[in-house]
Amino acid sequence: MAVEPLESEEIEARLAELPGWSLDGDRLARTYRLGTHFAATAMVVHIAQVQEELGHHSDLTLGYNTIALTVNTHSVGGAVTALDFDLARRVEELAPGHGAS
Repeated sequence: MAVEPLESEEIEARLAELPGWSLDGDRLARTYRLGTHFAATAMVVHIAQVQEELGHHSDLTLGYNTIALTVNTHSVGGAVTALDFDLARRVEELAPGHGAS
């Protein structure tokens, strides 16, 4: 199935369903704060597992007790697609289990 870039209106509508996520240029972005560095590291590993399952990967930055993600779809020239929202939604689902806010 071919992946197509989403229109601005569709991106805004989907972002409304993902509190904490925003559009940063041509990428979806979110930063999570966790209780400890170990908790943040564990969440990064969990995110990596989800990315492998989806075959779609974000840029991840691990800080002391933070994780920053940005994602877009390289195969369509770096635009935002439904794949990016699928990944964002999966990360949102796992975040509470790691104590992320």
